[in-house]
Amino acid sequence: MKRVAVIFGGWSSEREVSLSSGKAMARAARETGKYEVLEIDATRNLSEQLKEAKPDVILNGLHGPWGEDGCVQGLLEILQIPYSHSGVAASAVAMDKRKSKAVYAQNQIEIAADVKVTREEASAEHPLPPPYVIKPIAEGSSFGVVIVREGANAPADKLMADSWVYGDNLMAEEYIPGRELSVGVMGDRALCVTEIIPLREFYDFDAKYASGGSRHVVPADLPGRVTQAAMEAAIKAHQALGCRGVTRSDFRYDDERDRLVILETNTQPGMTPTSLVPEQAASLGISFADLVEWMIEDASCPR
Repeated sequence: MKRVAVIFGGWSSEREVSLSSGKAMARAARETGKYEVLEIDATRNLSEQLKEAKPDVILNGLHGPWGEDGCVQGLLEILQIPYSHSGVAASAVAMDKRKSKAVYAQNQIEIAADVKVTREEASAEHPLPPPYVIKPIAEGSSFGVVIVREGANAPADKLMADSWVYGDNLMAEEYIPGRELSVGVMGDRALCVTEIIPLREFYDFDAKYASGGSRHVVPADLPGRVTQAAMEAAIKAHQALGCRGVTRSDFRYDDERDRLVILETNTQPGMTPTSLVPEQAASLGISFADLVEWMIEDASCPR
């Protein structure tokens, strides 16, 4: 029986999401009856944890910096343990919002205009005409995202607060009005398009992961050509970045201007009870256990 270690937790700002994803995947892997499943709450001594566990395969449930940006993938390559999701280079590029946008642009996937700014610069004056969005260059789950509305002052109160933990290197990005869309990719297949309707002003962490934080329309009620364009763009992004396994690309669709813009590609999409990819898979008749089994069997090294 294949010995599968599900790694999750870690110490990034996305720890709680990762704990939820990891435990859900471990339960699903056990449900298949095909694997011996170990749960590892990753620490900075992960190499020792893995040497002790001696897994045949790693199912990576880590989210955010360190677990999703090529670092842990590099460790797994060194240890020569087959692992799920994307490899070192794809993970690193996808996690960096500006580098991934350069790849999208080279592959004719429409992006929003942006500029690189420091926290101090963005708090002193507007880096772009409002409305715009301030984003940390390498965070996920909408951590550190600040929307600056038309007529607003530069967001010094939030960016320079003592509670700010998202670094000094930021991106100011054109705000795209309209609808929030997401497309999961499983290998070489786009699953479907979900429209996320936040039940609050912004699709933030709580809107994403809290029960009742948002409403998901699966599949999204869109013109067929927009659905097709989003699915094709998600596949193109997955391939252009060199991703493997399961990814999820997020978009904004401005229906007044008929403009579809990619925001980012997540190489470790959430696997929580409210997550988008499992929901999309279920809508196509793929159970969560089947999805997890597919990710385990897709694992390899080198990646």
